[in-house]
Amino acid sequence: MRKGILFVVSGPSGVGKTSMIKSILSEIEDTVFSVSCTTRPKRPDEVDGEDYFFVSEEEFKKMIEKDEFLEWARVHGHLYGTPRKFVEDTVNKGKDVILDIDVQGALSVKKKAKDAVYIFIAPPSMEDLRKRLEKRKTEDKEAMERRLEDARWELQLIEEFDYLIINRDLKEAINDLKSIIRSERLRTVRQREVVERYRMEVMEWKGK
Repeated sequence: MRKGILFVVSGPSGVGKTSMIKSILSEIEDTVFSVSCTTRPKRPDEVDGEDYFFVSEEEFKKMIEKDEFLEWARVHGHLYGTPRKFVEDTVNKGKDVILDIDVQGALSVKKKAKDAVYIFIAPPSMEDLRKRLEKRKTEDKEAMERRLEDARWELQLIEEFDYLIINRDLKEAINDLKSIIRSERLRTVRQREVVERYRMEVMEWKGK
């Protein structure tokens, strides 16, 4: 059984990461979403335990003290963290884990998980991102401006990632993400047991 791959999907808020990942989870076998913990309020369309684990700031800080996060950060005024045990256990079971985290969190994971795959999702332009955030109607004007300011900083860090997908068209962007996942699964370095089996078969054949 192959070891699973950790796919870290990141990019500015409102760029379409959630929609892309939901499509991947429904269409590609052996992919699992890593549910993050957060202290931010739950939105009306979100489900606790599916979109996020919504916890108090006190609970979150206790988890930090116990070293229960692969990474954590304060973003847009709220705490976000990736539960370490779930990710490690799932990857060891041969399933691929997809993280949907902010750029700051992705760079924190990169310091610990060198063999993970880092994917940046970008908007076609800053103006396009503003329109998407306005259409979403989940933040007031001040919060939206803060997210746009964060996006300007995040876009300067694209080169820290392995892949860049520009979400001009959602269907096309989803297909790009599928291609990355399938390509990474086919890399010889991730199929060492298969490569070794062929090597042994060739050695046996030569000996006949």
